[in-house]
Amino acid sequence: MCEHIEDFHRTVLMLGALALYAEMPGADDAFIDTIGPSLAASLPEPAPGVFPPGYDPIGGTDCGGA
Repeated sequence: MCEHIEDFHRTVLMLGALALYAEMPGADDAFIDTIGPSLAASLPEPAPGVFPPGYDPIGGTDCGGA
C-alpha cells in the first residue's frame, strides 16, 4: 500500500478513536478541542466530485433531501 494511503487510514482511525474518547465520562475537552482539528487538518482535500455542487459542511447542502 502507498505510504500516503497508510497515513490517511491511520489519521482516520485516530479521528475515530478520538470520537469514541470524546463520549467517555471524564474525557478531556481541551485535548479533544486541540487534537481533533489538528488531525482533521492533516487529511487531504477531497477529490473533485466527491461532494455535490454547493455542499457546505457547516450549513448542509443545496441538494434537496440531503
